[in-house]
Amino acid sequence: MTEDNVFAALASTPRRLILAYLSQASLTAGEIAERFDMTKPSLSKHLRVLENAGLIVSEKRGQFVHYTVADGNLLGTLTGYLMNFCPVGGPLQKESASLAQNGKARAVPAKSAKPAKAGKTTRKNQGEPT
Repeated sequence: MTEDNVFAALASTPRRLILAYLSQASLTAGEIAERFDMTKPSLSKHLRVLENAGLIVSEKRGQFVHYTVADGNLLGTLTGYLMNFCPVGGPLQKESASLAQNGKARAVPAKSAKPAKAGKTTRKNQGEPT
């Protein structure tokens, strides 16, 4: 884990959104994927970049891999703090807290209460949602 890896990981909007979702609850890759309009290989790459930067950790439980913010280190603490300044971080943290409080219910909130899905990324927009 180097500072360059951390900054590269945080430079991507979808990765910051993933961190916001994981800020209060552990989610599986499938639960994360439900919240994004991107291919599973793309999501997998984002998760791998975050894990290689030391920002999230994965744990295999049965047939599922659960992802959590690596809050046992300074980077995790800083990430949690910085999510407060991310323009979409607040609502996503609330959704994450609700999932954690309700025993990580697999149900996705009603569409009207659900934040907008992160857009697909293209080379042209350099990782910013459409």
